[in-house]
Parts: sequence; structure tokens; C-alpha cells
Amino acid sequence: MTERSWGRRFEDPIRIGDRVLVTLLDAGEYIAALPKKEHAAPEWQAAMQALILVAEGGGPTMFARIGVMRALNRHHVPELNPKGKEPHWGRRKLKRDQ
Repeated sequence: MTERSWGRRFEDPIRIGDRVLVTLLDAGEYIAALPKKEHAAPEWQAAMQALILVAEGGGPTMFARIGVMRALNRHHVPELNPKGKEPHWGRRKLKRDQ
């Protein structure tokens, strides 16, 4: 049976500037202290819902950590590298394959 408690620790603490979120309660208090406009964002609402489900229903703390990390990084847009991997066509053939 999994432990159900707000005092459960994350496997990897979440670092936000100088602050470190170690337990589910720390993360919940951090989200509750956000300004109302930011707190109402769908990403933060989903993170809080994940925290509640993990704390009260049991389950891996990684789910709650993923929710908080996604909310923290919601404005990050990954860069597209157009010169990433070259396609396989146009490569030189080996002499044995000709």
C-alpha cells in the first residue's frame, strides 16, 4: 500500500531560484502563494490537481513533480533546429551496393 500524506518527499527536489520544494506540502504552499492571475492558469490548476491526487490518493510522487515542472516551464518554447538530422536519401552508396 502506498503512503498517503502531504509530507511525502519528491525523489528529486524542485529548485525554483533560491527556494527548494522538497515535499508535496511545499509545492502546494508554493502554488497557493502565487498571484491570483498566475494561479488560475490551466497548467497550475493541473499541477495542483496532480498534487492532491498523489497526496490523498497515493501513487508515485513523480506524477506531482511532472505537473509542477510542466507548469513552471509552460512559457518555454523548444527551439527547432532545421539542420538537425539529415535525411537518408542523397547519401553516397557503397561500392558493394552498386
